[in-house]
Amino acid sequence: MLDLVGDDLTRVNQTILDRMHSPIALIPQLAGHIVAAGGKRLRPLLTLAAARLVGYEGDRHISLAACIEFLHTATLLHDDVVDESDKRRGRDTANAIWGNKPSVLVGDFLFARAFELMVEDGSLEVMGILARASAVISEGEIHQLLTSNNIETVEEDYIQVVGAKTAALFAAATRIGGVAAERPRAELDALDAYGRNLGIAFQITDDFLDYSAREAELGKSIGDDFRDGKLTLPVIHAIAHGDDEERAFWRRCLEEQDFSDPHGEADLAHAMTLLARHGALEETVRRAHAYAEAARRALDIFPDSRIKTILTEVVDFSVERAY
Repeated sequence: MLDLVGDDLTRVNQTILDRMHSPIALIPQLAGHIVAAGGKRLRPLLTLAAARLVGYEGDRHISLAACIEFLHTATLLHDDVVDESDKRRGRDTANAIWGNKPSVLVGDFLFARAFELMVEDGSLEVMGILARASAVISEGEIHQLLTSNNIETVEEDYIQVVGAKTAALFAAATRIGGVAAERPRAELDALDAYGRNLGIAFQITDDFLDYSAREAELGKSIGDDFRDGKLTLPVIHAIAHGDDEERAFWRRCLEEQDFSDPHGEADLAHAMTLLARHGALEETVRRAHAYAEAARRALDIFPDSRIKTILTEVVDFSVERAY
């Protein structure tokens, strides 16, 4: 993907740096910390790739991709405060370094920068898509608060949270690439479906990895979600198929956060045993593959091209991280 849209991404990164500027030195310092730790820029890359897929030749997609990254970065800053996280991809989080108040306020600043870019673009349709996505992401955060540490959470709740917290921005990122090119509704809906299903597959795989030996390779320790009491798909599946004794174990660990040793290592080992007993990890991977296949099918409306092949490979990558 970088071979095809790398020059565009360079322009996006420059736009991000320009818009992070502020006479208040803490703002670019704190924002730059999380932007620098932002991984592969997958979401803005999806905007650039979607625009390329539909043959767009203008410049609007540059500022729109930067807008997507600002929205994503702002939500990360707020997420880390809500989750009381001190590490992200192996690095100290902004709130661990500067504290919660600056992290929340700089997150607000980045949201404002994103909306400035939307206004400059001038499309009410783009503003509607991104404003709605921002609202849905917030709803997802609140929904997750209501389902955290609650073993009555079912898969439907989980998918709703993932669809809001993660997939909504993926869908917005791909859809606006088509909006920039003024493509017909059918193509916009296809891009939306691609991004949405990709986002869900991506997050399900992330949640699988929290119970996988591969997690250590990705900068996190195994079992972070377990220790935080998060009801992710592997655990939801194991609880649904467990007996009363197992449910009591999950309730003690996830709801009451009452571990049998200071770091919960023994309980995590037992949790892994229960996940294996009920085939929870295998089922989680199957569910990720189902959403990945839906993302691939969404691209059928577009003619074959190199960028279409690469977008399909992005889907493959999203689930193959589990292996």
